Amino acid sequence: MFEPPSAEAILAARKALAVADPALATVEAVTPPFAWRVGLGGFPGLLKMIVQQQVSLASAAAIWARVEAGLPEMTPEIVAAHDEAYLRTLGLSQPKARYARAIAEAHLSGACDFDALRTLPDEEAIAALTAIKGVGRWTAEVFLMFTQGRLDLFPGGDVALQEAMRWVDRVEVRPTEKQAYARAELWRPYRGVAAHLLWACYGAVKRREIAPF
Repeated sequence: MFEPPSAEAILAARKALAVADPALATVEAVTPPFAWRVGLGGFPGLLKMIVQQQVSLASAAAIWARVEAGLPEMTPEIVAAHDEAYLRTLGLSQPKARYARAIAEAHLSGACDFDALRTLPDEEAIAALTAIKGVGRWTAEVFLMFTQGRLDLFPGGDVALQEAMRWVDRVEVRPTEKQAYARAELWRPYRGVAAHLLWACYGAVKRREIAPF
């Protein structure tokens, strides 16, 4: 289990971001404190992300509960030993059952060793994950942020981040994924903190805790 960035480290990074980008400073000034998001790590964590994607929160929770019940020992070896038909009885769609086996086989073959992933630089770790069928860049970036506390990853394809970036720059149209990555360059080496800041701002606006931009 990794140690997420402390409240003090996050605050220091927020202040550095505000100095680096006056437009972001406006959002930083009104966004409440937040903690670093922490997710389930390793093979089970990536499997959970795949299982829960593109379904409602309630459906995701229900399906994951079935997966946990059907795979009490959630290791690559156990998952690889089951065929897609069994995985589908746990509530997985056919593509997700296929992806679950692909993740397990990637670890077992050494193509993506979850035990060694932490030692890789950001882009190498992303490349290892996205080489697995069913794992896109957004999934890889968020997985690494939430399970390893990588401070300089920024999932530019995230729609909530794009919308919050639109607020930052006070424009009518939110940025494309390519534009979001380019815009975030100014926030190095704290792009991960910037992402958390924008997510926190987005959530606070949606909950009506702070005024819309």
